Order: sequence, then C-alpha cells, then structure tokens
Amino acid sequence: MAQQAYMTETDSGGSGPRRSTRFRNLLRDRGIWRRGIVLAVCAVLLALVMMAHTRIPNAIGNLGSLVDTFLPWLGLLIPVLLVLGLIRRSATALIATILPAAIWLDLFGGLLTDKTDSGGDLTVATHNVNADNPDPSATARDVAASGADILALEELKASEVATYERALASTYRHHAVVGTVGLWSKYPLSDVKAVDIRLGWKRAMRATVTAPAGQVAVYVAHLPSVRVKLEAGFTARQRDKSADALGEAIADEPLTNIVLLGDLNGTMNDRALNAVTSQMRSTQGAVGSGFGFSWPASFPMARIDQILVKGAQPESSWTLPATASDHLPIAARVKVTGD
Repeated sequence: MAQQAYMTETDSGGSGPRRSTRFRNLLRDRGIWRRGIVLAVCAVLLALVMMAHTRIPNAIGNLGSLVDTFLPWLGLLIPVLLVLGLIRRSATALIATILPAAIWLDLFGGLLTDKTDSGGDLTVATHNVNADNPDPSATARDVAASGADILALEELKASEVATYERALASTYRHHAVVGTVGLWSKYPLSDVKAVDIRLGWKRAMRATVTAPAGQVAVYVAHLPSVRVKLEAGFTARQRDKSADALGEAIADEPLTNIVLLGDLNGTMNDRALNAVTSQMRSTQGAVGSGFGFSWPASFPMARIDQILVKGAQPESSWTLPATASDHLPIAARVKVTGD
C-alpha cells in the first residue's frame, strides 16, 4: 500500500519527475543528432550568404545587389529554422541556427539600439514626393512641419512646382529647383548648379547653404529607379552609372561640410553605390534608431532614401510620418564642423 501511495503521489504531484524522465530520454535519443541535417545545412548556407554577400557576383541579373538590398530581411529565416528544428527535435539544426543568428546580429544588431543624440546645429530632411502625388500642398505642409532647416524634394512634377513653392514659402525664404529636384532652405543659397549624373536630364543639383555654423555643400539627387524582372533580374545599370558620376562630383567638392539628400534607389549595403557610400556616412547607421526603412510607405521594406554626410557629424536620424507620397520622408540632425 505504501509503495502504491508513493507512485500515485509521484504521478500526480507535479511535472518535475516526468519532465526529468523526458529529458533523460531525449539525451539517450541518438536521432537528436541525426535528424534535421537538411535544416542544419540550410542554416549554414544562410550564414554563408549573409557573411559573404559582397562576394555574390552581379554578373547574372545583378543578384549581388539584390541580396545586398534586402539583406536585413534574411533574418526572418532564422526563427523559421529555429521552430522547424524544435519540431524535428534536432540538436544539430538548433546548434547550426546559432551561426546565422550571430552573423545577423553582428551585421544589424547595432541598428536595434537607439543612438540618437540631442546635439547638432542643422536639421535636414528629404522626401521623394512622387510625381503622381494627389495632394502636393498637404505633402509640402507635412514635411515643413518637421522643423527642418533644409528640405530636399525629389520627383517634382513640372506642373506642380509652383504648388510646392507656394506651400513652402512661409517656412523657407530661399529655394532653388533644378529639373525634378529642389532645395528649400531657411538660410541663403549660393552656387546653385545642376550635377551631371549621366542621364540626359536633370535629376541632381548642388548648392552652398550659408548656415549660422558655417557653409555646407548640399547635394540633392534622385538616382534612376531599379526593377526586379524575371527575365533580367535586378536591372540597375543606369542607376549604377549615375551613382558613379555622383560619387565623382562629391569627391571633387571643395567645401569641408557636405550633406547628400535624396532618393538613391539603393541601400547602404548595395555595393553598386560604393562610389558614394565609401566616402560618406549614413546618418541612420551612425545615429539612428531601427532600420529607418522608407519605401514603400504602405509597408516599408528598404531604406532607399538617404541622408549622407561628409565632414559634418551626424547627431540623430529619424523617419517622418507618411504623406500622400509612396515614400516616407526622413530627417536628420547634423553638426557642422570647422573648416
């Protein structure tokens, strides 16, 4: 009777003994190392892609640039592999999943923390307003409300330029429009000129802004769009040529403080923008919070709108609320350095 009572108490007294038994059985299960080999291989391949993404060639459909652009999203495969490994009860798969997780954190973990600062003496913003914007006036008022000292707009439709000028006149005393891009400033503009990005029409400009802290060379650019096509892959040849030309112009800039505002149709990870990104710092990567995705506005998947600096020091970076455009506007606070 005593033995029977003890067994009853053990069976009904909690899950501790049963859990311990299951754990011991699991350790004795040699299949825990044999199962999930395919999952483990997938985890290792994912890790290799993330670790060596710059070595993926662009020869076929610009595959390398495509992977570069959406590289952060590969992290979504990690919890999938983890869950499948648990379902398969595979120690091999679970251990292998640690590898891509560690690499992803090394690449993007810094973006998960808030690095914004309250410093800086110049607030800048940029917005691709969309040529087919149904409410240009409201869009202009929305971005002006950001408090930006300098505002760049891209994809300006010729017939709507006057609308943006009227809507922004009360906030910005100075402005210039070159082709489909424009710059509005609270401070005087000089040396305004188009920047040749080898397109045949004007989608980039440069101006000197005389701010209280010093002169700043401000570039506004809208690089050509890219497309993902089944028959051609990631088509970006014209964008890449324009990026090279823009990089050359910035490299020749005589002023110390340089700010680039615009829609570059590419992320900082895309090696095709190296002519620009190799010599400038991203405000989002340096002092932002999160990934700062800006496109498409309905479900942002990539940060193709950029604020980059050279000489000037980034202090904070953030994404502004959605407007009637298909892009989100972005803003940053920078500190102008001495010449």
